Amino acid sequence: MARTVPSHRVLRPSRPRSLAAAALTAALALTAAGPPPARGVTADDAKAGRKVLTAAVSQSVDSLSPFLAQRVISTSVHRLMYPYLTDYDPKDGHAIAGLATAWKASPDKLTWTYTIRGNSLWSDGQRVTARDAAWTFNTMMSDKGAATANGSFVANFKKVTARGPATLVIELKRPQATMTALDVPIVPAHVWEKVGDFTKFNNDQHFPVVGDGPFVLTDYKVDQYIKLKPNRSFWRGAPRFDELVFKYYKDNDAAVAALRKGEVSFVSNLTPAQASSLKSAPGIRVNDAPGRRFLALATNPGARSRDGRRFGDGNPALLDAKVRRALFASIDRGTLVDKVFQGHAVEGQGYIPPRFADYFWTPAAAQRISYDPARAAALLDAAGYRAGGGGKRLGRDGKPLSLRLLCHAVDPNDKAISKYLQEWWGKLGIGLTVDCVDNVTDPWAAGEYDLALDGYSVSPDPDYVLSIHTCAALPATPKVSGQTDDFVCDGRFDALYARQVAEYDTAKRADLVKRMESRLYDTGYINVMAYPNAVEAYRTDQIASITTMPEAAGNIYGQDGYWSWWSAVPGAGAGTGPRGGASAGLVLGIVAGAVVLAGLGSLLVLRRRAGADDRE
Repeated sequence: MARTVPSHRVLRPSRPRSLAAAALTAALALTAAGPPPARGVTADDAKAGRKVLTAAVSQSVDSLSPFLAQRVISTSVHRLMYPYLTDYDPKDGHAIAGLATAWKASPDKLTWTYTIRGNSLWSDGQRVTARDAAWTFNTMMSDKGAATANGSFVANFKKVTARGPATLVIELKRPQATMTALDVPIVPAHVWEKVGDFTKFNNDQHFPVVGDGPFVLTDYKVDQYIKLKPNRSFWRGAPRFDELVFKYYKDNDAAVAALRKGEVSFVSNLTPAQASSLKSAPGIRVNDAPGRRFLALATNPGARSRDGRRFGDGNPALLDAKVRRALFASIDRGTLVDKVFQGHAVEGQGYIPPRFADYFWTPAAAQRISYDPARAAALLDAAGYRAGGGGKRLGRDGKPLSLRLLCHAVDPNDKAISKYLQEWWGKLGIGLTVDCVDNVTDPWAAGEYDLALDGYSVSPDPDYVLSIHTCAALPATPKVSGQTDDFVCDGRFDALYARQVAEYDTAKRADLVKRMESRLYDTGYINVMAYPNAVEAYRTDQIASITTMPEAAGNIYGQDGYWSWWSAVPGAGAGTGPRGGASAGLVLGIVAGAVVLAGLGSLLVLRRRAGADDRE
């Protein structure tokens, strides 16, 4: 929500990385071909007690269907439940083997062949095959409802076939640079082919849910909890905890209190005050690292669908670029970073956070919209909104300029930022009504807002968060939802998008992405105010070690993968329940113990929307 030089407070002790890196390398190597079978749970194990990792969350699930889900909580759960063709290395985010053990492109880059691993089983015992992947992609290609969440990944697919259980072939219309970053959960065809209407099936009524991730979804209650248990046959090795629970807290203060009392193991999205108080609390470790999210002010450019119909009630004043620029020029991003985030953020500039250095863009001096209330006032004058009686801005029709801001009721930062916006815009003569609600999705999708506080989690490959601002992401009709973030549809942006997705040269593609960010910045439909840190905490008596992503300094919650919860090693206070076989989690736990003995600290720090990145 504003410092041009990345600055963040690291509240955990630093330590040498070599041992942790070696541990991860060893663990991945050990599990590449699959672990020995895990032994079953015995009666003695049950008597010994169960090890439960409970993570407090504040975001409601939008859907547990991988064809519909877009929020971080939902896509994070899907990372735990379902396989993806490739995974992201927890150290630096490059593509590594997932369901596919190898992949090869034809010389013209129009045909991709993937080798599907043979040691992967669905949790109901059936083998995972290339047919499951082909069925998933073909369903997204043929059913608009199934393409709701991730349709941009398959829009360029021409044909997908399974040539036997171990070979998947994808034919493209044009070259596509994201073929090793397809953030699409693969579902079991024998289960999902029974679904009728993909727009109405939320995958939340029958448990356990069949999957092939490190965990199996066993129960879910709306705005109460999500429960998962280890998949003991997971090819990379079973998790060490006996159960993983995401427990819903509407009030983050209550979640922090539960952490202090030991009722939960982990809490994310801490405010600066909460992080400061927990830093000195015994048995609690605070993780404060550069995040993968941006926080932006989004404007409603006039909600419309691909069939050309307009809907919603966005203020037409925001269709004027001068008004949009005036609003952003009156935001002191430095104050937001200092006062709201208290240094736990970086001042916003381009669309991609600085954590992703290859794609990070900053505007040139002449292009930058700096904090300049006088310039903002002049822009409003030029747009025809002049100060009238009482200092209020009046349009040519004599009506005062008054806007509505949509924000998240569960996010204290949203509320604090809203107060600053009211103050700054009030000095310009603009009225602002703040509407912080529990469910922002419905008014957002209906286009019933003027401005909104927007946030997305960005993945190592930025294609998805760029695609949500293309014309193709607009909803097909006003009655259905689309992938669009803010109803942006700009021909120049779309042309650049088409070029970057087809560019295989890394440097050339990065340049195109930066040009897209420049165009998005100039249109002013979405203005990034800050890149918030990932500020989270966990109890060291319940979690002895856990993987962050990336290795050097990264987040635990909302990763592009399952690494944190899969690798988590129970602490002494977590009980001594049943354990899986010789998993990589065991290797990580052993190395974490060696780190402690060496006096280097106990936090095992390793490294990628949840999938696809996800609206927050």
